[in-house]
Amino acid sequence: MAQRTAVVTGASSGIGAASARALAADGWHVILGARRVDRLEALAEEIGGTALRLDVTDQESVDAFCAAIESCDLLLNNAGGALGTSSIAEGDVDEWQWMYDVNVLGTLRVTKALLPQLVASGDGQVINIGSIAAREPYKGGGGYNAAKHAVAAMTRVLRIELLGQPVRVSEIDPGMVETEFSLVRFGGDAEKAAKVYEGVTPMSAEDIADAVRWVASRPKHVNIDQILMLATAQTSAQVVHREA
Repeated sequence: MAQRTAVVTGASSGIGAASARALAADGWHVILGARRVDRLEALAEEIGGTALRLDVTDQESVDAFCAAIESCDLLLNNAGGALGTSSIAEGDVDEWQWMYDVNVLGTLRVTKALLPQLVASGDGQVINIGSIAAREPYKGGGGYNAAKHAVAAMTRVLRIELLGQPVRVSEIDPGMVETEFSLVRFGGDAEKAAKVYEGVTPMSAEDIADAVRWVASRPKHVNIDQILMLATAQTSAQVVHREA
């Protein structure tokens, strides 16, 4: 059989990079998309994949990225992120706009562009990386909650609209994962980001990648609609047991 192709967005670090490694280990040819091309190229060389620059917030970038892809059997929409923890009353519109652009419109742009290829594959899959923020609103998470709730709704609508077509649609919602997520959220403040994980063992990017590879390996007649993943020490978005 011909090698199947997986496309991973936000592949330069964290869950995206770990998932690319996991999929490559399972025999997929992985096309890596992200803005940090130097990181992408190093990862592509490591796993035998293909590195292509991608900014999911830029339609021209998405168009160029997708035009370079000859076939696609699996799309992992991982590009996303949060900015800030301000209240609704003090919400930063620019931060909200960025979160909506990268999480929601970015997922839409790439999915829309590659959907014909996914259908043509005869057994396509779309896996969207969501968040516990898509299921549970929490204080200070307004913009990110809104964006990830939108991704969850879009994922469900896509599943409904593709019923009868040879494309499966899945959503994986992680809780606390130690990646660059908090560093980005807090504007590069490493000390503040580190405090998020103090006294607790969070999940790793590789933990989420294990779920991605499992979902991707299910037989054609099985669709894993949703997975919620939390660290053992976490029971909800803001309820975490921390060791003294």
